[in-house]
Amino acid sequence: MRIILFLLTNLAVIAVASVTLSLLGVGSYLDQNGLNLSSLLIFCAVFGFVGSFISLFLSKTMAKMSTGTQIIKKASTPQEQWLLDTVAELADKAGIGMPDVGIFNAQQANAFATGWNKNSALVAVSTGLLQRFRPEEARAVMAHEIGHVANGDMVTLTLIQGVVNTFVMFFARIVGYFVDSLLRRGDNQGGVGFGFYIATFVAEIVFGLVASMIVAWFSRRREFRADEAGADFASKQGMIGALQRLKAEYEIPDQLPSQLNAFGINGHFKTGLAELMSSHPPLDDRIAALQAR
Repeated sequence: MRIILFLLTNLAVIAVASVTLSLLGVGSYLDQNGLNLSSLLIFCAVFGFVGSFISLFLSKTMAKMSTGTQIIKKASTPQEQWLLDTVAELADKAGIGMPDVGIFNAQQANAFATGWNKNSALVAVSTGLLQRFRPEEARAVMAHEIGHVANGDMVTLTLIQGVVNTFVMFFARIVGYFVDSLLRRGDNQGGVGFGFYIATFVAEIVFGLVASMIVAWFSRRREFRADEAGADFASKQGMIGALQRLKAEYEIPDQLPSQLNAFGINGHFKTGLAELMSSHPPLDDRIAALQAR
């Protein structure tokens, strides 16, 4: 299912980007004079943003399918009713529309929020979290996720991803063209050779790593803001207690799909150079930040 979703998303990106470029009258960014920088920038921006926004618009559907989240249409247990009532109360406090509320089957204590619109979001919680967290801690986790929605984190992260995608593609192709020009010095046949495609591919990997660090840095910043929202909408002690319980369960493997890791409350922090790619800050830092408020 994940492979099918991946393929369908990429086909949609190509189709929408192609139509958009056609409407803008943008043809090839390579002409007889070399690189047409204006056309190249438009080309990169269209592909960079279209991919990010299609992923955003499909985020609820992809999240439900990839995690097996079951949406609570009508509560069938006291726990489901409590969850619906809690999310409704928190959404009202945050001034957003009532999100879809769901439960996904995972031993790991986790929860996530996604959606393209503050008033059309999805908040889901794992069975492991509901089983082991105290009500005030689970409520704080829901408040944390509502905070992500109220802060518009999904849209902001999409815009940042679109910008970095654009510049990764743009500068990678400039590097590719420069390297190819050096390799083909004295060749007057025009066009580009294999050097362009190879150098562009390598440059995209290098620039992509730097771009991922930028996106991860923002993701870590927004976790602190969501923790503050959890403390404000629920309770400070409940939010601290939830983070401490997550810390105690650190050894349980991460069970969220990779595309949702940044939106889960329980993102495992990495050390060393991998720290720069972490979507979440260390739990100790998050706890200390709340205690200092």
